[in-house]
Amino acid sequence: MTEAEKLMILKKDLQMITTANDEYLSKLLEQSASAIRTEGIRLIENDVECDMAVIQYAAYLFRKRASADTAMPRFLRWQLNNILFKQKGAGI
Repeated sequence: MTEAEKLMILKKDLQMITTANDEYLSKLLEQSASAIRTEGIRLIENDVECDMAVIQYAAYLFRKRASADTAMPRFLRWQLNNILFKQKGAGI
């Protein structure tokens, strides 16, 4: 998935239709990919699981700034754990 496609899906997740936040959202996509790699996950290009994890992590980062609840959503934590365990089990 290209960066433009990731940005488009992130904007749909956040229900945004304008381009006003595109630069910020692009940086959040970069930050989320970096944070995921820090956890030991290898982001595989054009893998839907990895791409969606990056997008969902970026959406979480965007939403947590406006919320009192800053804990990572359980579904996201499980998704990241599943990707990591699958990669470690396969020797990636």
